[in-house]
Amino acid sequence: MRGKTKMRTMGLDFGEKRIGVAISDPSGLIAQGIDVIRRKGLEDDISRLREIIEGYRVEEIVIGMPRNMNGSLGRKAEEVQQFIELLKSELDIPLITWDERLSTHQAEGVLIEADMSRAKRKKVIDRMSAVVILQNYLDSRSAQAER
Repeated sequence: MRGKTKMRTMGLDFGEKRIGVAISDPSGLIAQGIDVIRRKGLEDDISRLREIIEGYRVEEIVIGMPRNMNGSLGRKAEEVQQFIELLKSELDIPLITWDERLSTHQAEGVLIEADMSRAKRKKVIDRMSAVVILQNYLDSRSAQAER
């Protein structure tokens, strides 16, 4: 466990129109959705991410990597990889990719269980997907630390 390090991790669900954003608590155990960035252009997207990184003192970013069910990378993954390369050139912060297969499905299930209407789910699904991606990463890291 990280203990007193107070490191925050950011989780991103990168999409064509929106980027879902989640942040861990300072202990690095719990993910919380904080924003959905409506994509306007790479410069604006990175500027908004930079604001969040500075505001929350983020020390690493986990970005969902869309994989096909057989584990291969498709067209969408290539777009995410290009975005990651751009982030690496613009931000001095570690970037980690995380397999996001079924994260949207998982997020949708949580929202349905919460009895959220389809219209409301559509508004928050990107943020919730970022939470799922980040929480899965945090749980994995925590499990490794306990070994």
